[in-house]
Amino acid sequence: MDRQSSFWPLCKELKSGRFVDLTHSFTPDIPHFEKSTPMQVKEVRNYQNDGFLVQQFQFEGQWGTHVDAPSHFCEGNRTVDQITLEEMILPLVVIDIHEQVAHNPDYIVVINDILSWEDQYGRIPMGAFVALRTDWSKRWPDDAAMHNRDHSGIPHTPGWGMDALTYLYEDCQITASGHETIDPDAGFRAKETHWMCERYILSNNHYQIELLTNLDQCPPAGAIVICSFPKPKGASGFPARVFAVCPRVKSY
Repeated sequence: MDRQSSFWPLCKELKSGRFVDLTHSFTPDIPHFEKSTPMQVKEVRNYQNDGFLVQQFQFEGQWGTHVDAPSHFCEGNRTVDQITLEEMILPLVVIDIHEQVAHNPDYIVVINDILSWEDQYGRIPMGAFVALRTDWSKRWPDDAAMHNRDHSGIPHTPGWGMDALTYLYEDCQITASGHETIDPDAGFRAKETHWMCERYILSNNHYQIELLTNLDQCPPAGAIVICSFPKPKGASGFPARVFAVCPRVKSY
C-alpha cells in the first residue's frame, strides 16, 4: 500500500496542531454534585509486596469531568456504551460569556449570545460540539467557590437558557454540548425547574460533558474536540478525557 495515500498524513496534520486538555484530574476531594457519594481509592497490590501497583477505584459515574449519557435523566435513552464513535470527534464551537459572568454569576445564555457568535464567525456547523466558556473552571478545586452558595444555600452559577439550547440543537442541529460548571442549568433555578436544560438535552438523546476546563485556551471556532471515555455497558455517565486540537497559531 502506498503510505502517502493512507491516513498517516492526516495523523501528521492533526499532530501539527496545538493540543489543549479540557479535563480536570480527579481525586476523592474534588468539587461534585451535592448528593454524590465521595470517591474512594484503595491500594490492592503494591511494589513492595507484589512488584507492581494495582488500585481499586470506587466512584459514581458522574465524577470529575464526565459524560452524561441520555439515560442519565431518561429511562430507555442511550447509555454511555451506545454513544457512537462518530459523535466523539466533532468541530468545537466555544461560546464565550466569561465577561458577563464576571459581573453576574447568575448569567443565563440567551439566543442573542449565539447569534452574536454567528455574526462574527459564521453559521454554527451542523454536528458541532458547543462548549460554554464561563471561566468558572478557574475556581477549581475549591468546592465552595464552584458551588458559590449564598447564606440560604442557593448556588449562584451561570448556565444555559432554553431558547439558546433549542436554537443550537434544533436549528443548528449540533451533536452535543458542554460546560465548566457542575450543571448546565443556572444554579439558582436548577432545582425549581427540575434541571430543565439538562433534561432537555438528554431527553433528546444527546450527550453532554460537564466540568470542562481550559476553554480559555481554545479559539471560538476552528478547533476539533475529542470526547473519549470508557465503554461501561448500561452506564448513565462516566469520567471522560476530553481534549481539543487547535490551530497552532492563535487568532483570538
